[in-house]
Amino acid sequence: MESLYDVFRRRGYNRRDFLKSVLLLTASLGLPPTAFARTVRVLELKPKPVVIWLEFQDCAGCSESFIRSTSILPSDVLLDYISLEYHETLMSPSGFYAEEAKKEAMERYKGEYILIIEGSVTPKDKGIYCTVSGKSNVELLKEAAKDAKLVIAVGSCASWGGIPHAEPNPTGAIPVSQVLEGKQVVNIPGCPPIGDVIVALIMGLVITGKAPELDSFGRPKTFYGQTIHDRCYRRPFYNAGKFASSFDDESAKRGYCLYKLGCKGPITRNACATVRWNGGLSFPIQSGHPCFGCSEPDFWDRGFIYSPLSVVEGEFSWKTALAGLAVGTAIGTASALINRKLQEGK
Repeated sequence: MESLYDVFRRRGYNRRDFLKSVLLLTASLGLPPTAFARTVRVLELKPKPVVIWLEFQDCAGCSESFIRSTSILPSDVLLDYISLEYHETLMSPSGFYAEEAKKEAMERYKGEYILIIEGSVTPKDKGIYCTVSGKSNVELLKEAAKDAKLVIAVGSCASWGGIPHAEPNPTGAIPVSQVLEGKQVVNIPGCPPIGDVIVALIMGLVITGKAPELDSFGRPKTFYGQTIHDRCYRRPFYNAGKFASSFDDESAKRGYCLYKLGCKGPITRNACATVRWNGGLSFPIQSGHPCFGCSEPDFWDRGFIYSPLSVVEGEFSWKTALAGLAVGTAIGTASALINRKLQEGK
């Protein structure tokens, strides 16, 4: 089987292009500069990773995000740099031939393939709400996960149950990890997750040979270690107590903080503010829209989505909101004074 470097050469890219992509990949994964040479050797010699991708109760948005990954590898290499053995939406065969291809891949690459799950699992009523080839998604998941080297739950539906899990949850949707208790599952939440993050984590497994360091929610710390608020370019406005009050007022046009418009950035851990979307072009807050908090559990049941974080049980509390704004303003003022004193000290 080809290595990633072989794929680059076959596609007409030169050595310099390959090294640039590897450099960007190591930086994205948070690897030290000393890991660059080792990463180059691994991607020159190791065969492409084998991936089996299953879709359950979902909208296919995670697949759409994945195929639009552009900043880590040239876009026309994306579907060629991994050996995607099974994906109902992207593969050419269908029906019997598709299922035979999956079975053959699971046997040939036993213990070596990466299993990616998109969508929530629905065990209610014996799994009748989501079946493929006469099998429930619970049965399909257990069958495919048995000999997988690593299981990745892509998107908030696979990670937390997603929108199908929202009240009243008629299909009994649950996350992948709840079915595979005792087996490590790497969660890459988001609705959908960033395509470049999916690509980087697959390649990270190839480079290091092991799963990334995870937080208490099973998310890779490299991409989910900080809140969007921590890295948001509007953070200085938050610290200064400057907020947009509507989507079209002067404050919004000046790029003020979107907290009052319901931004959930302060409680949302994701790499949106740094990796961004569409090849690093933008992310919702940069486009003038507040963060929904889609990479956190139960974001869809958190109350009215455009209300500030001071919403309690779905009802807006002006008293709490003003207290929150006062705290933000106080923090900003204190931060400014400290910085001024430090400058004077210098």
